Amino acid sequence: MQTRVLMISHAATQAMRAGRFPADDALESRDVEAARAFGSQRMSGYAGLRVVSSPARCARETAIAMGFEPQDEPALADLEYGRWQGRALKDVAAEDAEAFADWARSPSLAPHGGESFRDLAERVASWLDSTGEETVIAVTHAVVVRATLVRVLEMPLGAFTRLEIPPLSLVDLRRTSKGWALWTG
Repeated sequence: MQTRVLMISHAATQAMRAGRFPADDALESRDVEAARAFGSQRMSGYAGLRVVSSPARCARETAIAMGFEPQDEPALADLEYGRWQGRALKDVAAEDAEAFADWARSPSLAPHGGESFRDLAERVASWLDSTGEETVIAVTHAVVVRATLVRVLEMPLGAFTRLEIPPLSLVDLRRTSKGWALWTG
């Protein structure tokens, strides 16, 4: 048996629509319905598998709406945004322009007092490498999926800004004899 990880970015949140850094937002009813539809259309053949999710409310609610009973996986938690958490990106960019620009360009900086993308990537890589020979469904955040793809594709950390992961995206990863691979289709 091979190791397979199906990563799903959680449903859209009000913070996303408002252009804010996340703050453990709950899903609105339309987002729950979108997750439910995604689950019935794309995930119906995966009943009985181990399902893990970020401890964040939006990820757990997405997994539950898709019909799963997720286990919390702290390694899949969102990036810690420190003092920027819950704030509008445009406000942070205006009030702390230099720090915001530095953070957006450098994966090793965390001027907000939280976690750097480099730290997140290391956390996620450790979790990914610890998965056993099974298929796991992981419901998490777009930035966590980005960090995983950077690891799997052996990309430079700075490439994370060029990866767009929309809500309810599915990324299929498999560990082969050559290492991790991204499967599309």
